[in-house]
Amino acid sequence: MEFDAVLIAPRRARMLAQGLWHDRTINDDLDACVAACPDKLALTAVRAEDGGVTRFTYREMARMADRIAVGLARLGVGQGDVVSCQLPNWWQFTLLYLACSRIGAVMNPLMHIFRERELSFMLKHCETKVMIVPKRFRGFDHEAMLTALQPELPDLKRVVVVGGGGANSFEALLSGPAWEDAADARDILARSRPAPDDVSQLIYTSGTTGEPKGAMHTANTTMSNIIAYAARMKLGSGDVVLMASPLAHQTGFMYGLMMPIMLKASAVLQDVWEPARAVALIQSERVTFTMASTPFVTDLTRAVAEGAGAVPTLRVFLCAGAPIPGPLVEQARRVLGSKIVSAWGMTENGAVTTIELGDDDERAINTDGHPLAGVEIKVVDVDGKSAPPGVAGDLLVRSCSNFGGYLKRAHLNGTDADGWFTTGDLASIDARGYLRITGRSKDVIIRGGENIPVIEIETLLYRHPAVQMAAIVAYPDERLGERACAVVVPKPGQGIDLPSIVEFLKNQKVALQYIPERLVVREAMPSTPSGKVQKFKLREQLREQPPGSVD
Repeated sequence: MEFDAVLIAPRRARMLAQGLWHDRTINDDLDACVAACPDKLALTAVRAEDGGVTRFTYREMARMADRIAVGLARLGVGQGDVVSCQLPNWWQFTLLYLACSRIGAVMNPLMHIFRERELSFMLKHCETKVMIVPKRFRGFDHEAMLTALQPELPDLKRVVVVGGGGANSFEALLSGPAWEDAADARDILARSRPAPDDVSQLIYTSGTTGEPKGAMHTANTTMSNIIAYAARMKLGSGDVVLMASPLAHQTGFMYGLMMPIMLKASAVLQDVWEPARAVALIQSERVTFTMASTPFVTDLTRAVAEGAGAVPTLRVFLCAGAPIPGPLVEQARRVLGSKIVSAWGMTENGAVTTIELGDDDERAINTDGHPLAGVEIKVVDVDGKSAPPGVAGDLLVRSCSNFGGYLKRAHLNGTDADGWFTTGDLASIDARGYLRITGRSKDVIIRGGENIPVIEIETLLYRHPAVQMAAIVAYPDERLGERACAVVVPKPGQGIDLPSIVEFLKNQKVALQYIPERLVVREAMPSTPSGKVQKFKLREQLREQPPGSVD
């Protein structure tokens, strides 16, 4: 695979001169862990289905990473090849990334909620060579789905199944045999280690162009962000990080997978979010830090308040993906005893802003924090001029962690000659330099931290035989921040209801989380003179009308 990460080279000299890029890869940090603390507990992974717990010391982690790396090489994976995985937060996810890094392969993490429609595009677009899936997860047969898709994917040479048994199993092909002891293992591991500016991660983000975009990251872009983030949160080798957010999101990948290794700390992975189980893990593993979207802190606070037990070791809960309601911050501080930190970021650059640990709770409630080290932000008006403090406009970011570009979509990179990336978000910056996201110029709904690709779902709805016009808009939700509502104008003489919409989209193989959860039927859409639907009016109406009132 040829990667067109055109945004890396122009800023390399400046990033090195400023000390923001450290020219290291995760291989260097894992090797440092083995040298300094080989027998320290590195990873604890818990599976909800059977309660199984798997643990690795740093010595065991490095050995398994080498084993899987040689196994991948025997499957034909080499430097620059894409290895995709659709795994939950299992130990195999972490070790697969480390193994890819050993041989210069590119990891493409995919959310386990994706189905045929999303996967067929992504796997073909990035020319995936090997795909790793669970046999089953939460009742869904991933192996059967990929087996059916494989004939449509000419670059996909192998589907490897975790927990499936047989010749294609992860255990038989990668983690079982002691590949690292083979005569050629040292040569395989030595000849293909990636450089810090090589693409190491390809992660898809839901776009507004009707199809996902593959954001390319390198060790320098991701690790520069993690270093600044950990410093802001005052994290170190003594910390234990709980990650229940998916590792296939940047939240989980950067701060639950990579960061603990970089800090010589310990990670705890939870594959299915169960608040009471999270409380038990925090207690038993002495968790000190976690990061997730607003619904997670809501659930954890409720669990503790209802008697699941105290969590005295949990110092910080960093919350991103949606604004944090003031009453929730106050309740979480009182019930959990943890500092609640607000933050904002994107797939394209990781965390951009957070509040300080010493800030008043007011800043977590009313702001999304201020830039991390190595990050600049500005808000501009329609003429591209800087907006005054407190005035909303388009948000631009220039950061050491800005991505390398979108794979095969350089025309969408949205980055000017000076390195400013147009985020597509609307925001204001107050006189103290703290950011507040005020809206999104891009047409995306964020449901519990998960981006819903609005245009794609609307396009599908227009294929429904009873739909004349359709618009997907957000409506507020106390737990998830937003949910998706379908506003539909039916064809003359046609009736439509929410179950038929849901069934239609399921038949189109849409991820369940992307399917609208509310339907409003209208005789006409509010629109501009040119005919463009005025979605802001629809959103205002939904905010004023609770679900079920006039739907």
